[in-house]
Amino acid sequence: MTPWTLAWRTVARNPARALLAVAGVAVIGALLFDMLLLSRGLMLSFSDLLNASGVDIRVMARGGSMISRDEIPNARSLASAIEALPSVSHAALLRSGFADAVRDGSGDRAGVELMGFSGGPTQGWRLIRGTDLPPETSSGEPPLILSLGAANTLHADVGAIVQLRTNPNGSASALPAIACRVVGVGEFLFGSADDRAAVTTLRGFAAIHGKTQDDGAELVLVTAKPDAGAAAAARDIARLRPDLRVFSNEQVLEQFNDNAFSYFRQISAVLSTLTLAFTFLLVATLLTMSVNQRLGEVAALRALGFSRRRIASNLLWESALLVGAGGLLALPLGGAIAFGLDRILRDMPNMPAQLHFFVLEPRTVALHILLLAITGLLAAGYPIWIATRLPIAPTLRREIVS
Repeated sequence: MTPWTLAWRTVARNPARALLAVAGVAVIGALLFDMLLLSRGLMLSFSDLLNASGVDIRVMARGGSMISRDEIPNARSLASAIEALPSVSHAALLRSGFADAVRDGSGDRAGVELMGFSGGPTQGWRLIRGTDLPPETSSGEPPLILSLGAANTLHADVGAIVQLRTNPNGSASALPAIACRVVGVGEFLFGSADDRAAVTTLRGFAAIHGKTQDDGAELVLVTAKPDAGAAAAARDIARLRPDLRVFSNEQVLEQFNDNAFSYFRQISAVLSTLTLAFTFLLVATLLTMSVNQRLGEVAALRALGFSRRRIASNLLWESALLVGAGGLLALPLGGAIAFGLDRILRDMPNMPAQLHFFVLEPRTVALHILLLAITGLLAAGYPIWIATRLPIAPTLRREIVS
C-alpha cells in the first residue's frame, strides 16, 4: 500500500474531521486569496486606466502636484515643440476649472468640473452616445461632452443647450454665461459614477472664462511613437525642457504605488500573514489529533516494517489532501467574496468608477497555491516528528493494556 493510498483511506475513514479541515482551510484560504488580490489590485487597475487614456507621458510645471497643478505659460508653442520630437506621435493640452451649468428651457442646474482639451487621440473618456469634440477651428456654440452624472443631473442629452458660467474657487462670477451645445455623453475614466464633469475645446474653455484666447495649460498629454517607446520620449522631452516635470505612466504608477496604494499593501500583508498562521494552526492541530488517536496503528505499522520515511510520507499526503482540497475550494469562494467587497469599496465617495480593488492575475493564483503548499508542509512537521520518534514496543504495550 502506497503512502498516498493510506492517507486517502485515513481521511475517508474520518469524514467529519476531514470535512471540518477542508471547510476551515477553504474559508481561511479564501481570505488569503482576497488579500493577495487586494495587494496588487489597485495598482493593476490604475495601470489599465492610465494606458486606456492613450497618454504615455504627462508634462507639468515644477510647482504643484499631480492633483493641484500650476499653469504652464506658452503651452501651445511647447506642445508644438514636443510634437516635433522624433519619438513623439501627438501632444495635447489640458486645462481644468469649475463652472455652474444651467440647461436651457428647464432651469436644471449643477456645478461641474470643466476641462478644456486641445483635441487629438489622447483623451480620458469613453463616449456612450453622440460624437467627439470637433476641431477648435469650428464655429458656433462651444461643444460640450458631459459625464453621465452631469447629463442626468441637468437632464441634458446630445443636442441640448447648456449655459456655463465660470466658478473660480467656488465663488460667484460676474462673467456672462456662455451657451454650449452638448455633442456627446461619456464615461470619464478617472471620474466616479456620479461625478459631474464636462469637457470642451480650449477655445470654448477660454470663452467661458471671458477670454478670446488662452495660451496656458496645466498639462501636456503626450503619446509616444510605438517604435520609440514612452521612456525614450520622456527623456527627449526632459532634455527639451528641463524646467518642467515629465512623468511616464510607469513613473506616475510608481508614485501612486508608494503613497496612495501603500495602505492597502500593508493591510494585505498583515491579513495574509494572519490567515497563513490560522491555516498552519488548523492543519497542524487536526493532524496532531489524528496521530495521537492512531498511535497504536502507527506503532503497528512500524512493527510490520513501515519505515519512518513511509510514515512521514503518509502524513504529508494527508496534509496535502486536506490543504489541497480546501485550497481549491478557496479560489471560487474567494473570487465571490472579492466581487462583493469590490462593489462595496467602489461605492466610496469620489472613487473612479473604472477602478477596481481586486484584480485577478495568474501570478496571484500561483502565489496562493505556493503559500498554502508551504503552510501545509510546515503544518505536517510536528505530527511527523511525533510519529517517527514513536517508541514501538512501549506504545504497543500501552495500547494492549488500555
